[in-house]
Amino acid sequence: MITFLVTGLIFYGYKKGNRNTKDISIQYLEAVSTNPSNSNTTNLSVLHLSDLHLENISISPDELYDKVKDQHIDLIALTGDFLDRKRTIPKLTEYLEVFQKLEPTYGTFAVFGNHDYVLRKEPFQQLENLLQEYGCQTLRNETITINTKEGILNIIGIDDFSTKRSDLVESYKNVVDGYKLVLTHDPNIVMHMKDYHFDYLLSGHFHGGQICWPKPYHLVKMGKLVRLNMVKGLHYFDGKPFYISEGLGQTGLNIRVGSRPEITFHQVSVSNAQSLELTS
Repeated sequence: MITFLVTGLIFYGYKKGNRNTKDISIQYLEAVSTNPSNSNTTNLSVLHLSDLHLENISISPDELYDKVKDQHIDLIALTGDFLDRKRTIPKLTEYLEVFQKLEPTYGTFAVFGNHDYVLRKEPFQQLENLLQEYGCQTLRNETITINTKEGILNIIGIDDFSTKRSDLVESYKNVVDGYKLVLTHDPNIVMHMKDYHFDYLLSGHFHGGQICWPKPYHLVKMGKLVRLNMVKGLHYFDGKPFYISEGLGQTGLNIRVGSRPEITFHQVSVSNAQSLELTS
């Protein structure tokens, strides 16, 4: 009888946790100028997605499109961990078609995460080639500069910190005066960026804990930010703002407890990069 009850509770818990992976949270954050004279500045709209983990994702390409299609999107930022199995690479195609269909004004940009690098060599190159084939610019310790109608935008792609691929010197080598938007997978890199200015940093990696019962103790080995209780949402380090997405997919078990899959829209005021505060 006890075994039956325990089995039943485990099954119920798994089913409930799996249902949670379909409960998508859509977040909106706005960069607000602290200078009243700049109140009429037009913002850029950035759609931020992280940690798709296509082996365990509970939102279809069509569902994703339906959730974001009515929003104006200037830029799509993808902060890593697309997948970690070669056989899953073709599954990415339909999601990339969604990004193309959304027609972001200035394009789609991506960095890689630790799970992507599980692929190694040829399979990894296949992943990168597929992203590029569908118009996604991949950034591995490099900067793309865009002259937007709002102002100069530096998109700084820092490679994965957790697998020791980050190179801040290379990443910032071609940065020019203007707004500095950093895309990276592991947010722990912010603790090493005292001498590297950014106006805003987007990241993922922690899944908001994914299974937070009773607390996300399993994240303890994932860097110092976890010990500072910075595992999701908006935070500041050395006075600079950074955002940690809870991710759209799951890793390991396809369940969530105390966390939700996330789609995030960020409004950034490019022309007033030096006078911003963030609100949600």
